[in-house]
Amino acid sequence: MAVLYIIATPIGNLGDISFRAAETLKKVDLVACEDTRRTLKLLNHLGIKVKMLSCRSHNEEFAAQKALDALDQGQSVAYASDAGTPALSDPGAVLARMAAAAGHDVIPIPGPSAFAALLSVAGGRDKTVVFEGFLSPKPGRRKSRLRELMAMPAACIIYESPFRILKLLGDIAEIDRERYICIGREMTKIHEEFLRGTAAEILDSLVKKDEQIGEFSVYLSGNYVK
Repeated sequence: MAVLYIIATPIGNLGDISFRAAETLKKVDLVACEDTRRTLKLLNHLGIKVKMLSCRSHNEEFAAQKALDALDQGQSVAYASDAGTPALSDPGAVLARMAAAAGHDVIPIPGPSAFAALLSVAGGRDKTVVFEGFLSPKPGRRKSRLRELMAMPAACIIYESPFRILKLLGDIAEIDRERYICIGREMTKIHEEFLRGTAAEILDSLVKKDEQIGEFSVYLSGNYVK
């Protein structure tokens, strides 16, 4: 059977690509990816030319079947998300499941992850961490889920867009103004920034800026840490 490689790609700095990931991308017959333009930038950086297949969330099953057809023909396939580790708030899970069900080997090529990167510098003391990914954009559902998460004796990590980060912080501060959080913005990129403190303190700091730029990852400590 052919092999499907699930490849973690840099979340910003292209220098974070692993030797193993680069070597794998060089040898496969097909690279399935979220955005061919983003992945092409990485491939060009590595000097790699290979056939690509767009596999986004809206066409994931259709594209997964095309990748599966290639595997059935004996071709090796790699799947890469736009940034970070596939299937972690990114497409890829459907392809991995279908390939495994068809009897193909599905092999992870580990590497960058916003989740792991933030956790390593957050300075939290929690022994248990829940990965929540993106919360609902609907205010009521977002706040309801936040209350559930913040009632647990465990930390959680949330991803948020620049368009909703202030609302998220406002909700956290409303539930518990003293809860310790650490925010990573534009991690590994030129404007990388880490903000630590209570939600109220960080919200006040961000409100003073003209605009919020970049993707945000939020470490929210458990309810027993003050």
